[in-house]
Parts: sequence; structure tokens; C-alpha cells
Amino acid sequence: MHDAYDPSIEPGRPLPHERQTEDERLLANIAELDEIGRNSWRIFRIMGEFVEGFERMGNIGTGVSFFGSARATPDDPMYEQCVETARLLGEAGFPIITGGGPGMMEAANKGAQLAGVPSIGCNIELPFEQASNPYLDHDIDFRYFFVRKTMFVKYACAFVIFPGGYGTMDELFEALTLIQTNKVRNFPVVLFDSSYWGGLVGWMRDTMRAQGKIAETDLDLLFVTDDPEAATRHITDRHADYLAHEALRFRRRRSDRPG
Repeated sequence: MHDAYDPSIEPGRPLPHERQTEDERLLANIAELDEIGRNSWRIFRIMGEFVEGFERMGNIGTGVSFFGSARATPDDPMYEQCVETARLLGEAGFPIITGGGPGMMEAANKGAQLAGVPSIGCNIELPFEQASNPYLDHDIDFRYFFVRKTMFVKYACAFVIFPGGYGTMDELFEALTLIQTNKVRNFPVVLFDSSYWGGLVGWMRDTMRAQGKIAETDLDLLFVTDDPEAATRHITDRHADYLAHEALRFRRRRSDRPG
């Protein structure tokens, strides 16, 4: 996910708009009688969006999804760190998946193209125009956030999360919830920029963990770093362990078959 940005809008204020998005129509809870039928038919549009997403992303291989602020500019120190991290992961063989917009998403897609691996942008319909960044090999548009979020997880083996706002936090805690509940396994989550994430991680440890809202092991789901090489090594090592584990489990299943 990306953080929508319009420089003409004061930070913290809702974005003014008149055009409704499909997400807004779906989630509206004050509906006229004729909306009942429309909501039922909307299911087919959602199904179609899933089908299109699966078809267009099904052949990219196992990627890494990057998240971070759309407000970052190329002169932000984290921008080049993001380019380098994506480049290294690309050279390790991972396609790079982002929200397709500017800022950190652009940086990650740029790194993917430098490495010569597929650079994928999963853009989202917003009330205002959101231009895709110029470093995309595959630009896929989505109307529904929940469909798009499925693609970020389904076609990735890891998340790399750079400094960002609400959208970035949404993806972070979505991933942690899926991992904690074993909906996905062996899925590393890298937080890049220890100074940015330190306060959040400290609060999770000193408040959430101290009050028993999460377990000590839940804190181990996060890997915090300031080094592109360390981020890459963490993901490649974890992915290699996962592949080895799956290969061993496959061999055991075959050996347990009768005959």
C-alpha cells in the first residue's frame, strides 16, 4: 500500500473529492433500497478483479513486496537505500512488487529494473489521480484494497518496509497478523531505518509485550536494519531455509506413501 499524497493538501486533513471509488461504494453503510441489488452484483466485479490479478501475477515467480511513503523524494536518504535494497534482492533473483506509485515505491521499482528482474506495480483506484512511477514492467490496477493486499502477500515471500504513514502501517500489521496466526509461514518482515521504527518497536516491547498483549516471540517476527546487505541476507537466508524445509517435507510425504 502507499500513502496518498497531494502537496496542496494540509497534512492530517481529509482529502477533498467528489468522485466515489469502488471501495467507497462497497463500504458505504447508508444505502438506498436500490443499492441492495447493486451490492450483490458487485461480487462479480470483485471476483473478476481477483481473477485478473492471479492471471497477471501468476507467472512472475516468488517476489518481495516493498512498502513506504509516497511522499519521499529522490533526495531523501532512504530513497537511495531503497533503490539499493531492491537492486540487491533483485540480483538474488526476487522480482520486486510495490504499490506502483511515487516515493519509496518508485525507488524499489527502480532498483528492480537496475537488477533486471520483473518490476511490478499494483496500483489502486483513488478519489484523485495517482500516476504510476516510470520504473514498472507490469502495471496492474485494482479497485479494491483487499484484493490488492492479497496480491502483495500471495506473490511474495517477504516484506521490506521503509518509513511511511498509515498505509505502510496497515501493511506492516496485516503481515504480522497473518504470520502470528500461521496464515503465512516463514515470511520475514524487514523494517528499514532503525531510527524511524525504534519508537514503535520499543512501544511494542515495553507496552504491548509488558502487558501480555503479545508474546515475546512475536517481537522476533521483525528484523530491523539500516543496511541493504543485511536486509537482503536476512531474506535470502530465510527463503533458503524455507525451501530446504519444504523439500524435506515433500520427501517425507513420498516415503510415507504405501507401495
